[in-house]
Amino acid sequence: TTMATKKIIDYTRAEVIAELGKYFKLSELVCPHVYNRHGSNSWQFLDTEALRVLLILRVDVLQVPLVCNTGRLTQRGLRCNMCMLVATATVKGNLYLTPHKFGKAWDLTSPQMTAAQMRSKILAKKSHFPMPIRLELDVNWLHIDTFDNCKGINPYCFKA
Repeated sequence: TTMATKKIIDYTRAEVIAELGKYFKLSELVCPHVYNRHGSNSWQFLDTEALRVLLILRVDVLQVPLVCNTGRLTQRGLRCNMCMLVATATVKGNLYLTPHKFGKAWDLTSPQMTAAQMRSKILAKKSHFPMPIRLELDVNWLHIDTFDNCKGINPYCFKA
């Protein structure tokens, strides 16, 4: 763990949010349904530990620009019940417990690194994450979340 990570671990929620504001717009981290209804109050739906992971990832581990939601891709941060992925699963009667629904997951890309490069760097610097994280494999974006599956493996890598 580096000094930067130790400092982030000790940040209050407000400090984490203030630091993340240097790198992300809130509208990039939540779906448009949530942002359009709650605006700057949308932070309340994002898990503090997931925000901390995002900050450690951006500032200390990858150190490159990261992109979450875009104009075209809108379900890569927080997903609400109105988002197509969630709504479709619900209509079909499927249980859908993605960490995105709980404000605990990010799907990210970078103009400077591939998803595979980002995953490799995270695995090489896994000690920077004192909290449980999971990485999804075999996708062309970086999926990282803070679900703790209690397997004692950190990070836990999975295929959806």
